[in-house]
Amino acid sequence: MEQQQTSSTALSTQASPIAAADRIQTLDLIRGLAVLGILAVNAGGFAATLSAYGSPALWPFPDSGASALSLWIVDAFFHQKFLSLFSMLFGASLFLVGGERGDPERGRRLRRRLGWLVPFALIHGLAIWWGDVLLLYAWSGLFVMFARSWRPKTLFTVGLILFVLFSLSQIGGALALQFAPLRVQAEAAAQFTPSASQIAQVRADMADAAGSLAGAYRQNLRGWFDLQVPSLFVFVVPTVGLMMIGLGLLKTGFLQGARSVRLYALVIGIGAAALAVVAALAWRDDVAHAGALWSAGVEGLLNPLIALGYASVLILAWKAGAARGLSPLAAAGRMALTNYLAQSLIMTSLFYGGRGLGLMGQVDRPALWIIVLLIWALQLVWSPLWLSRFRMGPAEWVWRSLTYGRAMPIRKAA
Repeated sequence: MEQQQTSSTALSTQASPIAAADRIQTLDLIRGLAVLGILAVNAGGFAATLSAYGSPALWPFPDSGASALSLWIVDAFFHQKFLSLFSMLFGASLFLVGGERGDPERGRRLRRRLGWLVPFALIHGLAIWWGDVLLLYAWSGLFVMFARSWRPKTLFTVGLILFVLFSLSQIGGALALQFAPLRVQAEAAAQFTPSASQIAQVRADMADAAGSLAGAYRQNLRGWFDLQVPSLFVFVVPTVGLMMIGLGLLKTGFLQGARSVRLYALVIGIGAAALAVVAALAWRDDVAHAGALWSAGVEGLLNPLIALGYASVLILAWKAGAARGLSPLAAAGRMALTNYLAQSLIMTSLFYGGRGLGLMGQVDRPALWIIVLLIWALQLVWSPLWLSRFRMGPAEWVWRSLTYGRAMPIRKAA
């Protein structure tokens, strides 16, 4: 995602992608953290089908011991935190690219940018992996781009209302079920408890995906289509809310590291308190198996606070002069789209049949962590190496060239 100076004058006169030396480094750092962190969340979705990924009872290994502990680490420290960061950063990028609504040239560029994101999303979701988030971002961005000239207070107010209402609806639905008649509770419990036939079907689906290229695409398409209705008509509400919050954070200078150390320390403290609550609830769910239905809604409500706490740690490290030590992370962030797509290509090559090793259903969560760490190391090494010779990642180059309607220079001058 290209970045430009936050001055309204500079933004309105920018006619081409900003030079690397003028990038907002804190955004690259936060984006790098987000693109690595989201792999830890998505790993289970590569190693199993959508149904097994979303239900510990359908996971192909016993939900106990190291497997349960690994799931807790993901849910407590990663799940929804890095997707929240991605959403907020995407909202900020709408202003960095499109500027104020009174700038027609940059407005057209922003619409082209969002429009060209759709083919990327369809190729990724249909041909590579069902868990694509780019289509949701393109769809949500169409709404948020009309709010890019709003004042920060308005962005925060509307964004919080959308996000909090979505979270409260989840909590309210769970509480309503908890206090429903026993007959209704029993029926709901039966739906959450998979039958032997459901378990057998999930195992057959994973074997199908691991057995051949046709089976892999058959199961991938099924997962992708199952996600589209909730993604485009339900998840769009909190995503738009988070994008507006991110846009407001950019306009106040928070994401650029322009606020006081005291403010970032306060956000870290709030994020740490939220993390303690989420970690405790996730432990009850994943390890003690004594969680309540409403806990997912509470976790969802608190996760953006944790995400901003993570971002504040990076910003304070950058303000303290650690930019050089964090440069590999910033490089990964400058190539976020490339690295996101590369993660899907690597993981599906490992787990899908026909085009890879066909390990679907054969790798438990602890071993998945080893794979995640190896890919993190790979991307932290290859990103700065690539950017030492090129101006941007290959996927970023294609996206920007399509956005600007001409081939952008990609090689650095000798």
